[in-house]
Amino acid sequence: MIIIANDKLPQSFLSYIAFRVAFLDTVERISWTLQFESLNEDRFGYLTEVPFLRSVPPHVQLDLLVSTWWKHISPDIYEADLVDEAVVYAVCEASARIAEEESVMLQRFLKKGPLAVDVVADHQLASELRGLHLKLSNEGDFLLIGQFSDLPPEEADRLKQKFEFDNERAEAMFDVLGRWHVATNFPSRTEHLLNVDESKRCFQMIQQKVTGRRLKS
Repeated sequence: MIIIANDKLPQSFLSYIAFRVAFLDTVERISWTLQFESLNEDRFGYLTEVPFLRSVPPHVQLDLLVSTWWKHISPDIYEADLVDEAVVYAVCEASARIAEEESVMLQRFLKKGPLAVDVVADHQLASELRGLHLKLSNEGDFLLIGQFSDLPPEEADRLKQKFEFDNERAEAMFDVLGRWHVATNFPSRTEHLLNVDESKRCFQMIQQKVTGRRLKS
């Protein structure tokens, strides 16, 4: 299980929906970029809900998602780092938006998953998905960090002191910005989120994306 600011993220069908829908929506968009060479914009994916992390490559976003998911479903206790907090916020917001705007898409993403879920994609579901992160008592530093980066150093330092911002925890957010590769154990961390075929196809797609970048560079 994953602990965020002394609160346990509930292991429920809502968290499953949030992580799965955010994951598959990002996968689908990656698939489009691989099929159509003109679609070479990489600033998409669920994690764009967090302004500071908008430049994180979509396939790396998926790697971060399954890492947080694995902590979430584990019987062991994990203290969330700032990236985990950002991922939880982003999957809740992204899936809530899809529930509101793309109900058919959400229903499609939930089909054939490892967990049988029968829900109505509407504003009520969107509200419940957002409630997952709104009920957590974290300070939302993953949202503040982007604002600090836009300020002169002295002003940023003053505000960091005011909000008791933890610079050490923020280092993980900066580390993410430089990542391109995904962990080789990616498929094993998708357990209970994807079925076996989905996991295999997604990992192959990610490898194709990484290889494509290598060939262009």
